[in-house]
Amino acid sequence: MRSKRASENSGGIFDVPALEARLEALEAVMTRPGFWDEREAAQKAIDEAGVLRGRLNPFRDISRRVEDLDVLLEIAREEGDAAGATEVQKEFREIETALAEFEMRQLLSGPLDAANAFLTLHAGAGGTESCDWAEMLMRMYQRWGERQGFRVDIMDVQDGEGAGIRSVTLHIQGPYAYGYLQCERGVHRLVRISPFDAQNRRHTSFASADVVPETNEEIEIEVDESDLRVDRYRSGGKGGQNVNKVETAVRLTHFPSGVVVACQNERSQLKNYNMALKLLKAKLYQIEEDRKRSEMERLYGEKGDIAWGSQIRSYVFQPYQMVKDHRTAVESGNIQDVMDGNLARFIEAQLKAQRQSPAT
Repeated sequence: MRSKRASENSGGIFDVPALEARLEALEAVMTRPGFWDEREAAQKAIDEAGVLRGRLNPFRDISRRVEDLDVLLEIAREEGDAAGATEVQKEFREIETALAEFEMRQLLSGPLDAANAFLTLHAGAGGTESCDWAEMLMRMYQRWGERQGFRVDIMDVQDGEGAGIRSVTLHIQGPYAYGYLQCERGVHRLVRISPFDAQNRRHTSFASADVVPETNEEIEIEVDESDLRVDRYRSGGKGGQNVNKVETAVRLTHFPSGVVVACQNERSQLKNYNMALKLLKAKLYQIEEDRKRSEMERLYGEKGDIAWGSQIRSYVFQPYQMVKDHRTAVESGNIQDVMDGNLARFIEAQLKAQRQSPAT
């Protein structure tokens, strides 16, 4: 069965013997007297053990269920029980679903794949059309986060002129949020009959998505205060605490890199400053990682201009309905399902493509 292939792949990305050996070593260390004498080292060991259990336990659960399924199948065959056969089929489908989720999780092996993510959307060429499209994409990623059980907060939003949004930054918190969303970096193209055109003509709109991981405290990113310009202003956007009442919103401009970030969703100026600083560090970390790996074109340049010829995915509403990813050729005719956040097939295909590419 498929799970046996996974267990036999000891030299692949999921090396069961190596992971189990490492977990046993950590558990042995954790039982020694004086383990908590070095609290920082002890906490690191506990955290690593937790990560290893999180990877191994689903595999162990699937293996156990496969063994139980073999027993159920044998009983159903011997007794010729139709109800037993139905139960076997149901359990088999559930195991297949669990295995698919497990295999997808194994594609996320980067150092920060498990981190939270900052997702920024920008409207591109197309004026009001693109601003409306950016807002539609925001809703799509909010729905995607809900499907994953993640928390999604709007850090900063700039309204468009007349409709939609010019830009928005979402803070998406959940296991492997960055690992999944890194596949969404690039330009997204919309084709539809414009609701803003009195002549009902078909329009093409663009919006870009940029994704960076929320760095943890172990990764030190130094930001010199002299390199920053701090602007304080009244919060804007649709709803939220203290909107247009007090100057709680904060915008940071980092002169050496040219990176500009903002946060306005917190109630206090200090909290907005700290969150904006966290986003700035995340972006600076990503830029530095790109430089070290010499992959700036893949991670940022891949996005290119927010216009024709640079899109990673097209969403066609008229004259037919189709969502197509231009990197993997994966398609879906159920455009409403995609806009409601069902991005699993697109993300999985891109993760597999990245795994197979020598450049990654």
